[in-house]
Amino acid sequence: MKNTFNRLYEDLAWLWPVWEDVEEYKKESELFAKLIKQYVKVKVRSLLDIGCGGGKNTFHLKRHFAVTGVDVSEPMLSYAKNLNPECKFYCGDMRNFDLNRQFDSVFINDSITYMTTKDDLLKAFQNAHKHLRVGGVLITYPDVCKEKFSQNKTTVSTSTSTSKPNNLDITFIENNYDPNPEDDTYESAFIYLIRENGKLRIEHDLHVCGLFALDVWRKTLGQAGFEVYEEGRGGEAPSLPIFACVRPL
Repeated sequence: MKNTFNRLYEDLAWLWPVWEDVEEYKKESELFAKLIKQYVKVKVRSLLDIGCGGGKNTFHLKRHFAVTGVDVSEPMLSYAKNLNPECKFYCGDMRNFDLNRQFDSVFINDSITYMTTKDDLLKAFQNAHKHLRVGGVLITYPDVCKEKFSQNKTTVSTSTSTSKPNNLDITFIENNYDPNPEDDTYESAFIYLIRENGKLRIEHDLHVCGLFALDVWRKTLGQAGFEVYEEGRGGEAPSLPIFACVRPL
């Protein structure tokens, strides 16, 4: 039986580079770079991009920093390397990889949503802390939180990439559902409508993600050893903060 979990990072990873153009990540990446420079307490040259995926944020962040990327998905890393050949990339789990060095700044994007327990969330932040220089800053943010979760929310979008072949059309349906409000997870079900030369192919994918209250984020970042600051996010999630987390001097 075909695995139906996290296929976007496995056999369906080929969809990533033809989904959105890399320029669509520029605005948010520039905001992250700005916040790093605002909160860092040391001269910042290097950045560790944890959960870098296909490297689209890396593409913009490398204009400001010498970027090293880490991700658990080998297929995604192959796309990140092709997009950013001057950067170094490593395969590893954000909870326990060890590069045996420290960086001036660390960035964890929405890949943090795959931490599905408070213990996993703490381990990921502790590992980020270990890889961060004293005076350095971690930038991270929640994609969803318990206070703002919208049950059974469904969105539909289509591929906008200019690099997509003309004979390929992709429609993406995402449904978020929390089957048990008493635990710390929710399900994000994906349906991909893929038409090649007009012939329809339907693929299914299921992602189990973490769902925590904002106070859990604050407490866990503090437990990991950070001084925690919050900035407005704007865009599609104005009520969700970006956390700027400094490793104290």
